[in-house]
Amino acid sequence: MKAKIKWLGGRNFVGESGTGHAVVMGSTPVAGQVQLGASPMELVLLGMGGCTAVDVVLILEKGREAIEDCVAELEATRADTDPKVFTKIHVHFVVKGRKLNRDKVERAIQLSADKYCSASAMIAKTATITHDFEVVETGA
Repeated sequence: MKAKIKWLGGRNFVGESGTGHAVVMGSTPVAGQVQLGASPMELVLLGMGGCTAVDVVLILEKGREAIEDCVAELEATRADTDPKVFTKIHVHFVVKGRKLNRDKVERAIQLSADKYCSASAMIAKTATITHDFEVVETGA
């Protein structure tokens, strides 16, 4: 896996993945500058959320659950001193579908947390990660 980061000036950068996808990043701007994108740490949190959400959707689809939507809402706390690593992250899943089995949703989240989500595994070295979920019925 490869990536390239290019400085755009000020406190802004563009990152390009090895697959050619780009994302603009920024950090706290100095006076008179604009922050053009999410901070690198926000992107780490987004990456973890994306990693675990992908897992949950794939596991439920493989289990033939009629999933229609999955939202992972993350709330994180960081250390007060440098390096300001994540110390706590809570992930709340909202999973929508038809006649979803709550036990299968819970199992999918647990499998992601314990086995599949590489981002969570790395972040868990410094942060306590907790999860909860709700299942929303969308119809017959």
